Amino acid sequence: MNAEEILERLRSMANPENVAGMARFGISTTNTLGISVASLRVVARDVRKAVRGKAELHGLAAELWASGVHEARELATLLDVPALVTPEQMDAWVADVDSWDIGDGLSMGLFDRTPYAVDKALEWADREEEYVRRAGFALMAALALKRHAQPDEAYEPFFILMKRYATDERNFVKKAVNWALRQIGKRNERLLVRAIEAAREIEAMESRSARWIAKGALRELLPKVPKQA
Repeated sequence: MNAEEILERLRSMANPENVAGMARFGISTTNTLGISVASLRVVARDVRKAVRGKAELHGLAAELWASGVHEARELATLLDVPALVTPEQMDAWVADVDSWDIGDGLSMGLFDRTPYAVDKALEWADREEEYVRRAGFALMAALALKRHAQPDEAYEPFFILMKRYATDERNFVKKAVNWALRQIGKRNERLLVRAIEAAREIEAMESRSARWIAKGALRELLPKVPKQA
């Protein structure tokens, strides 16, 4: 199975009506076929059965990403091998992102499983491009959710960046900051306290975005504070 055969299969699954629906959720319609994630997971399963070698799978993911087809890029994130992903690939792919769902898929389903995830979360959150910055905060959320052995101290630099960019009014950025703050706060009692402290500091900022981030985080985190005996 090669990349062109997979692309032909994806094109045969195109659903223009779904593309219109995706647009309503802020998903890019450029080179978009309208295939559901559930259907893409079926394709990914079939590809993995046909392609056994990790190196071959990694190369196939690269070809699919290079096609520029929205769903082919989603599929690439499902197929690629985290152990073979390099920092250079991460930078190149995140620079190509033109839709929040693709960026979130990279952060939550591929890049979070690489040894470079923490460094890239810090680096990308400090970048100006909207989807790159979002990817940085989405990576923070993914690490909080999935890396159970991550020490609490590793999240301190994340709080600094959340406070620094809480005033970014761009929709996809502020949502990702809120997401990261909530996920970190839900890890354990100590980080819950730290996240609430950070949210209070953000709440005091003269910014609609900051107040929105803080309000959403506090609404979810405050009820989790243990009741005093």
